[in-house]
Amino acid sequence: MSTEQTERPAETSPAGSWNDRPAPRTPAEWLTRAAEVGAILAADAVERDRAGQTPYAEVQLLKDSGLVTLLGPVEYGGGGQTWETAYRVTREVSKADGSIGQLLGYHYLWSWAVRFLGTPQQIAAVEELATTNRYFFGGAVNPRDDDLVITEDGDTLVFNGRKTFSTGSKVSDLTVLEGVLEGTDQHIFAIVPSAQDGIVFADDWDNIGQRLTESGSVRITNVRISWDDAAGYVNREFRPLVYNTLNLPAIQLVFTNLYLGIAQGALETAAAYTRSTTRPWPYGGDNKESAVDEWYILEAYGDLQSKLWSVEALTDQVGTQLSQILHGDREAVTARQRGEIAVRVAAAKQRAIDVGLEVTSRIFEVTGARATASSVGLDRFWRNLRTHSLHDPVAYKRREVGRYTLLNEIPEPTWYT
Repeated sequence: MSTEQTERPAETSPAGSWNDRPAPRTPAEWLTRAAEVGAILAADAVERDRAGQTPYAEVQLLKDSGLVTLLGPVEYGGGGQTWETAYRVTREVSKADGSIGQLLGYHYLWSWAVRFLGTPQQIAAVEELATTNRYFFGGAVNPRDDDLVITEDGDTLVFNGRKTFSTGSKVSDLTVLEGVLEGTDQHIFAIVPSAQDGIVFADDWDNIGQRLTESGSVRITNVRISWDDAAGYVNREFRPLVYNTLNLPAIQLVFTNLYLGIAQGALETAAAYTRSTTRPWPYGGDNKESAVDEWYILEAYGDLQSKLWSVEALTDQVGTQLSQILHGDREAVTARQRGEIAVRVAAAKQRAIDVGLEVTSRIFEVTGARATASSVGLDRFWRNLRTHSLHDPVAYKRREVGRYTLLNEIPEPTWYT
């Protein structure tokens, strides 16, 4: 795979460097590192959200902290951690900044694309390249658009087309492409350098939430790869495995941890505001000296926290189960096993959305009118969660769980299940 790239803006991480500190080795240490990154992001999250600038510095922070290499092999300088830890790290970063949490979670998914689909030789080559260089991944694979058209030119494949959404690709080093070989029904995935003349970003992402994800459209023009770099193809043939389709449950659980993290961050931020700024209500007949003594505030926080804890327990349980499958034998995964974990991911996702939207909306009831000030920025949590939760209709996730419960049916693999 070619690694030649054109110039891009250089950014310095606001964290400086972790080079003088030992790299995290355990899941707990990685979560501590993620919390440190979150603290840096939280310090100016409101201002950065308002500015809506391309997050070069934030991605550099993810690189400097080592979070981008969490799943990478230890022999190449990676963390050698499991998806169970990657999900929790994504959630931790999302507490502080939903946009950067999404970018990190998507990076983990796209960096694993070669494991979902690739040959052993491709896996080794991509993981060494990406981990050694702390490369950041993006993807241009939006399935609601027409597939990219792939044509053959001798031993070369040429990608052309447009994708409406390309989250993170503008700030990435490597981009995952997907297309269909012209005249066939063969889908082909490839990993290519992001900074090249044939990949042009329209800079048209202007949504109410997840403003720093650079999720705008991209035009792909004559991007070329060798047949040898077509993921999973040997002698121009692809042997499918059930494991290949686990990318969908995997990314749906990224979504779940994103939503849960945003909601947890909202409640924590609101609680800090309530403790420091919210005033008690003076006309209740039983006046309190502090807002933290108000019965309705205590009741609301108790209700919302309990709901978040229940979602967290379900999400962690599903994360453990899916992680075991993702790190297991690729040849051994069955359609039934895949379908049952997809149902459990669907259950966790729809609960995270429902509870997350409730939390991010109701926090204003326990913080007060002054908390609606733009400078406080509590609205960003709801805007972020509402925006991304529309990725695919949550009602279909409930239907999947319902069909499994009533009919013992598992969902067929699709681009969204």
